[in-house]
Amino acid sequence: MSSAMPQPETMPILACTVSRDVQNFDLLIEDMEAAMGESWGDLGFAEALAFFGQPESDSLEFIALAIDADDEDNLVLMGEIITQAKTRGIKVILIAEDVTPASLHQLLRKGADEFVPYPLPERELQSAIDRLNKPEPEQTQAHHNTAHLNKGAAREGALIVVHGLAGGTGSTTLAVNLAWELANIGGEDAPSVCLLDLDLQYGSVSTYLDLPRREAVFEMLSETESMDEEVFGQALLSFEDKLQVLTAPSDMVPLDILTPEDIQRVIEMARAHFDYVIVDMPKTLVQWSETILQAAHVYFAMIELDMRSAQNALRMKRALQSEDLPFNKLRFALNKAPKFTDLSGKSRVKRMGESLGISIDLQLPDGGKQVTQGADHGLPLATSAPKNPLRREIAKLAQSLHELGRSDAKAA
Repeated sequence: MSSAMPQPETMPILACTVSRDVQNFDLLIEDMEAAMGESWGDLGFAEALAFFGQPESDSLEFIALAIDADDEDNLVLMGEIITQAKTRGIKVILIAEDVTPASLHQLLRKGADEFVPYPLPERELQSAIDRLNKPEPEQTQAHHNTAHLNKGAAREGALIVVHGLAGGTGSTTLAVNLAWELANIGGEDAPSVCLLDLDLQYGSVSTYLDLPRREAVFEMLSETESMDEEVFGQALLSFEDKLQVLTAPSDMVPLDILTPEDIQRVIEMARAHFDYVIVDMPKTLVQWSETILQAAHVYFAMIELDMRSAQNALRMKRALQSEDLPFNKLRFALNKAPKFTDLSGKSRVKRMGESLGISIDLQLPDGGKQVTQGADHGLPLATSAPKNPLRREIAKLAQSLHELGRSDAKAA
């Protein structure tokens, strides 16, 4: 294994593992040797920050930041390592074992380029390195998306909104997977779908689809008055050439940085060029929430069978009715709904709806660990767990929405 401090006559160090103790990740050592030969080294956490400031680090192309559950108490330090690496143009592969999704998302938001679970799947590290070395096709992507927009000019797509009324109710999971299912309906004649992550601070659509966050998003949102098809297209990213995605900005920004007029322009632009526009909302109500609510064709309010969801649903109901807003537009969707044979659970769902004076129109089953695993790997459920009960229910929902949209179009 190479030293991280090369002598002048030795070959430059192109990569480094960064960990508390690299011996805890023996498979990583083997894969690094296979991928990088002798041109890599290993560093501790504090050593990495010091090494970044030395001239020898100029040759670094990427670091493999390896962490396990014992490192979760040092997330601030992990985040600083990622930040310092990114400011120096060094890519970051995050390798994690037994780390909670919340910690992973926090580090990925800091700017980690790739995530690989540990123990490492076969050739997964080499695949991650290959993806890092593949230049991001900024201009090609922009031209592709702009061409897509031009092709879809004269549309008036349906606006489908997903809003979690409490943390962890599965709103992003529903938004991402519903968008993907819609984008795959009909084979060659599949509808065009755009997914907008408007949770500007904690949005994780990019994580769920393993897409990078780009500065073009914030630039577009900051100047919607001058936004045209080309600017909008440059802000979008394509997921497997089937789904166009507007990720949350790369940095955390205030929710009120956008005005209702800004949101109206973005929605109109998206609806003009896509058959379906899926919006993942922040949990907080902001000044432009009314704009989304008024424009939405379907507005899913995600809840769970617990007291916090019941209380928040009641707060939402009172807030909308006090402002004379269309509360009846909300379609309450119950996440982790009881199974068909759970009569006690079914009874609780009925009592919850009656006590709140709402109709629970959609019940989504608990997808279990496969949901979290798929999200952490940046894959929709249709790819990572096609037989998962939650995936099947979302596929049925997508089909029914699509059939409803086609029947409405024929009627019109």
